[in-house]
Amino acid sequence: MKNSYFDLIDQSYYFPQEGFDLRDGYLTFHGVSLKYLIEKHGTPFRFIYLPKIGDQIKKTRNLFNRAIKNNAYRGKYHFCYCTKCNHFHHVIQEALKHKVHLETSSTFDIDLIWNMHKKKKLDKSRVIIHNGYKSPEYLEKIIQLQEEGFKNSIVVLDSTRELDRLLLLPTKYKLKIGLRMAINEEAQSAYYTSRLGIPHDEIVDFYKEKIRDNERLELKMLHFFVDSGIKDTLYYWGEFKRALQLYIQLKRESAQLESFNLGGGFPIRNHLGFEYNYEYMINEIITNIKDACTQEDVQEPDIYTEFGKYTVGEAGAIIFKVLEQKQQNDNENWYIVNNSLMNTIPDAWGLHEKFILLPVNKWQNEYGRASIGGISCDHSDYYNSEDLNQEILLPRYDENDSEPLYLGFFHTGAYQDSISGYGGIKHCLIPSPKHVIIDRDDKGNIVDYVYREEQSVRDMLNILGYEHDWHPEG
Repeated sequence: MKNSYFDLIDQSYYFPQEGFDLRDGYLTFHGVSLKYLIEKHGTPFRFIYLPKIGDQIKKTRNLFNRAIKNNAYRGKYHFCYCTKCNHFHHVIQEALKHKVHLETSSTFDIDLIWNMHKKKKLDKSRVIIHNGYKSPEYLEKIIQLQEEGFKNSIVVLDSTRELDRLLLLPTKYKLKIGLRMAINEEAQSAYYTSRLGIPHDEIVDFYKEKIRDNERLELKMLHFFVDSGIKDTLYYWGEFKRALQLYIQLKRESAQLESFNLGGGFPIRNHLGFEYNYEYMINEIITNIKDACTQEDVQEPDIYTEFGKYTVGEAGAIIFKVLEQKQQNDNENWYIVNNSLMNTIPDAWGLHEKFILLPVNKWQNEYGRASIGGISCDHSDYYNSEDLNQEILLPRYDENDSEPLYLGFFHTGAYQDSISGYGGIKHCLIPSPKHVIIDRDDKGNIVDYVYREEQSVRDMLNILGYEHDWHPEG
């Protein structure tokens, strides 16, 4: 019986497959030698393979445009990159090479857009969709962006109160707005309706009462987003059709409404046996919108997607070295790697997210069950199952070997840096709060002082690799 690690993979999956192959017994990623990278940079290290970003954008555009043509669909497709998934300069610049539009989530995102515009990487005709909770600072910067000539900036209202705050700000131009529909969550969720967006049954009345007759406003977009992703399930299609019917209702009231935003949600490969029919799902989306609009005699909308994880997730990886084996009992063999899994792939710990885990070397060795442990002292710093299986199987090795075992976690390009706080960045670029120290003096009186101010735009953009030539704050 064949029982090398290579035989296990070869008999279980189609291998080689997109992105993964062997060269002289070592794993390669999109043709890049991981052995070369290890020898040059040591471990641990994370990397982003930039060409994969463009591949994902082109693939999606081609599938949507083909479905639009095949269905004689009269609207257009627009690809937006969701910046919160990976804010690094090199990532967003790579996406912008492929003429994507952008979606923002917080106030610092606007400074990032100004930075790219001043470098002539982003022109003012680009569509900028503003999502997330609109703090006063965020709204002020959005208005400033529009006043400076970004005429295709769309404010997606997350609540009815955001409109009140928006209308307090003086502007020279009409404000393009969108409305986000709050979805009903899946049955196993801790709450029934998403906190994000406006309740479905309030939107039409809100439009009639607050937006329709206001000369300062143009309704351009209806937005909805299902957190569990675009999947061929009764739940997804139920929410999709509910949003589509709402679009048709609004379209009857507003000739200016022209766009239906599906948000994000395309899945990425998280195991070698991953299967997802992107072409089928895209065709079903186009067909459903076409049929509903034809039946109700309304113009088909332009379609927007805000793909973030799908755009950058499969471009990233993290490489570790196994420092030690620990056989804790008859059944549990631990491979201790040279960093903390909680710190480097926090979704695996916080959300039980699974990634593709493969050894870089020793594919001809026998395999056995193993758990991966980080070097922190936290009980939760481990990884011990794959999405397709309840156990991890990896090559066995002798610790006296001249070469250690190297392991790679692949398709980690989205969210992991910001959630782990890489260098001081945060999810959605929401800054660290001001840090205040409180003590008592010799007489027992309270003494307080600021240890560190809230993070500034300069701090954040410096970490992300942007030069210091952005638009002034305020």
